[in-house]
Amino acid sequence: RGAAASEEAELRLAMAEGEEARGDDSNKEAQQAAQALERVTDHVEELELDENKVHKAIAALAQAEKATREAQRQREKELAAVKINAEDVGVIASEFCLDKKVAERKLREMNGDLEATLKVLLE
Repeated sequence: RGAAASEEAELRLAMAEGEEARGDDSNKEAQQAAQALERVTDHVEELELDENKVHKAIAALAQAEKATREAQRQREKELAAVKINAEDVGVIASEFCLDKKVAERKLREMNGDLEATLKVLLE
């Protein structure tokens, strides 16, 4: 009976060690799975941050474009308000072989000053 008890104790010890070894394996697997999940989570968070940066950049670009269009509209309004002489437009168009619309634009950009416009066109 002593030998049987000893063999039974050894068998239980071996089974316990086997379970412990399987527990270590499953524990390692659980740790690896947790690490893999953490990497995926980090990657998703980085993508979300990148997506937020992209949205902010697009919004900033849209705002800048809107401001540029508004500035251009304002500039066109200012140029349209400049009083010019039709004869001056004719002189510029004929002397520089320019379309009358281009000549008018140049004259308006120089606030209707024929002499200043001619100097700019000669440069």
